[in-house]
Amino acid sequence: MSSINRSFEGFISMVFLKIISLLLLCISIPFNSFCGQITDTIYINSGILQTFNGGNMPYKCFNPSNVFDNRNAILSYSISDTISLTVFNNDMIPHRIGSTELGITSGLIAPGMNETVSIHSAVSGTFIYYDLENYPNNKILGLAGMIVFRNNSLASFYWNLKEIDSLWINNISSNNQLSTEYNPKFFLINGNHNPDINEDSSARVIGNVGDTIYIHIANTGNSIHSIHFHGYHLKIVQSSGHQSHQGRIKDTFPINPMEVLTLELVPHQPGEYPVHDHNLIAVTGANIYPNGMFLTMLIEP
Repeated sequence: MSSINRSFEGFISMVFLKIISLLLLCISIPFNSFCGQITDTIYINSGILQTFNGGNMPYKCFNPSNVFDNRNAILSYSISDTISLTVFNNDMIPHRIGSTELGITSGLIAPGMNETVSIHSAVSGTFIYYDLENYPNNKILGLAGMIVFRNNSLASFYWNLKEIDSLWINNISSNNQLSTEYNPKFFLINGNHNPDINEDSSARVIGNVGDTIYIHIANTGNSIHSIHFHGYHLKIVQSSGHQSHQGRIKDTFPINPMEVLTLELVPHQPGEYPVHDHNLIAVTGANIYPNGMFLTMLIEP
């Protein structure tokens, strides 16, 4: 074989190897671009929940800062992210964070201490995190929020549903025996009621006709709720309690305690339309209508 042929074959081999290297690089870049190491922090804070009629109740929340807020932190990430979540306990009693669906359980977090847990999900969806210690009492006092893993950049809104029986709250806080009768008088979305909930940009759905919008719902209370939409029908993307319902298109969505829903809304008409609990007692606050689970969606042309 001539030296010219050998040189040509060597050149072809080199070009082939370069092409393979470039192809592998092109494959690896998109894969890695969807993976991330995330560091996040939340704080267990105690404070006072103020009701619309001037009442005050002891309350606890997972907050994104040391400052008490009656809204539990919404933890939203991309799928394939791995999150290192540090939980600081600013309370005077021990707590333990966990999520049944995500398989998370922290160690006991003593007052003034912190614990770090690793969170990961290869599938998108809505999940509940809550206090495992002295369950369900600490959850009733407020310690339950939502974790969302997303596989898109679509507009998303978040509703953490919770009802409050002030007698139960006070009995738990005073270490007294709970009443056998559950009689909630306050019904909250993200720690707020109507009309204040409409000021929560993470809760009030605002969009345009033709948009694809996701609504993530977690029921962290003790009662069954049934969320009813006026003006639109939505598709069930995820239902932790009824997986066979996924794909159904409806305007009313029952949700049991400690269950989640992910709904997809594609508005076909503009307007401002209400959303409320079909159990109309939950639309009240202290028996006054409509100071409960009621908000409106604003859709522009």
